[in-house]
Amino acid sequence: MCVVAFAWDAHPRWRLLLAGNRDEFHARPTAPLARWDDGSGIVAGRDLEAGGTWLGVADGGRCALVTNVRDLSLSQDGLSRGLLASDWLRGGEGALTHAHTLLPAAAGYRPFNLLLADREGCAWASNAPQPRMTAVPAGVHVLSNAALDTPWPKAEALGVRLRAWLDAGGGGDFEPLFAALADDRTHADARLPDTGIGLERERWLSAAFIRGADYGTRASTVVALDRDGGGTIIERRWGPGGIGLGEARLAL
Repeated sequence: MCVVAFAWDAHPRWRLLLAGNRDEFHARPTAPLARWDDGSGIVAGRDLEAGGTWLGVADGGRCALVTNVRDLSLSQDGLSRGLLASDWLRGGEGALTHAHTLLPAAAGYRPFNLLLADREGCAWASNAPQPRMTAVPAGVHVLSNAALDTPWPKAEALGVRLRAWLDAGGGGDFEPLFAALADDRTHADARLPDTGIGLERERWLSAAFIRGADYGTRASTVVALDRDGGGTIIERRWGPGGIGLGEARLAL
């Protein structure tokens, strides 16, 4: 998951409303969104290489999301980031408590951003450049491959469109959010971050939706969790060049 906008405790119906894209190599084996058959209660796509997930939910209104941190100065050694999401979804610890207790072990994972939300709170945690966490305040927030609410242009643009959707009522029509996730326009050079990958790649990766033969957007997902613990998760999957591979929608 490389760009996400989410509204936490900012709408009368939705306790958490999240829209995000996962960008990954197309060759990395992945299972589509489904209810896992291991008794965990997890509803998520699955990384078949390391076993975790980039974004998942569980009954009772729990949601976890992880992104990498794009900084070439950081070591990429360590445990898989996706296990951070699936391990928390399997357990019963609260979001804020878990984010705090994770900090002593956080350095053992590859550089990550971790977003956890349940019916009691929402937390962001990271180990880049050092372990840290914060309780997320009510409102609309964005996250990409830097710290929470870092003003990368594609994240800001997605946040603007999420706010517009909420201002229009935030009903059950999620198509405007999927349209925002499908935006493949790049942004002006002057606004791009410098993460050490060169200007040409910064331009390519500045779009919300990334098209490529080997690497690109693999999934676009909307999570809508209501204040009673129910909700919906919808995943649209993409192949090389942005070709559509199908959709899954599950009620919680």
